[in-house]
Amino acid sequence: MNAFATEFRRDLAISARHGAETMNPIAFFALAAFLLGLGLGQSTSRLDEAAGGALWVLALFANVLAVEGLFSRDREDGSLEQLLLHAKPLFAALLGKVAAHWIVSGLPIAALSPLVALLVDVPPSGMFALALTLLLGTPTLALVGAIGAALVAGTGRGGLLVALLVMPLYVPTLLFGSGAAMTALGGGDPSAELLWLAALLALSITLAPFGIGAALRVGQEY
Repeated sequence: MNAFATEFRRDLAISARHGAETMNPIAFFALAAFLLGLGLGQSTSRLDEAAGGALWVLALFANVLAVEGLFSRDREDGSLEQLLLHAKPLFAALLGKVAAHWIVSGLPIAALSPLVALLVDVPPSGMFALALTLLLGTPTLALVGAIGAALVAGTGRGGLLVALLVMPLYVPTLLFGSGAAMTALGGGDPSAELLWLAALLALSITLAPFGIGAALRVGQEY
């Protein structure tokens, strides 16, 4: 797992040097949740019904904002080509890169979610469940989003194109994640949805690095 550790440490160091850029998705999540609370007003019934799904949608868009530049800096300085040529095994190196990306973007969103949930009047009993769904779901979003980012890395474009590519693939995670959050907020047992989120995470860890590698190779050919 030396390739994993090498890429993991390297990308964490790069993220630390570009702190303002790294904070953009987290700031977007918090600010959008604040505006959501203002927009919904003081209607507790509407807040209780919408909060879990709405925060999950905000987390999804924050992930799209974060993942679109995952490979752009490496492409510009030539390290992406070196990664594809020399990383052994490539699977572990790409997994390390995505893991570092999640540590600085997805994990803070999951950790911040209980505090953000206060802005939309989520009851304390539902905050832990919301954080747990995001803790299980955001790594899957990062892995799937990395496939889209890899597909457009060779074109030098991102933004809306990445969103269009990955949004259909985000649907299962969004459905189970928001479903678990809303079930917990309604006083139900979200165990079934959480198990599906865990299964999607395991599947993504197993398959997504192969898809990322294939997409990067296609991009390098053009």
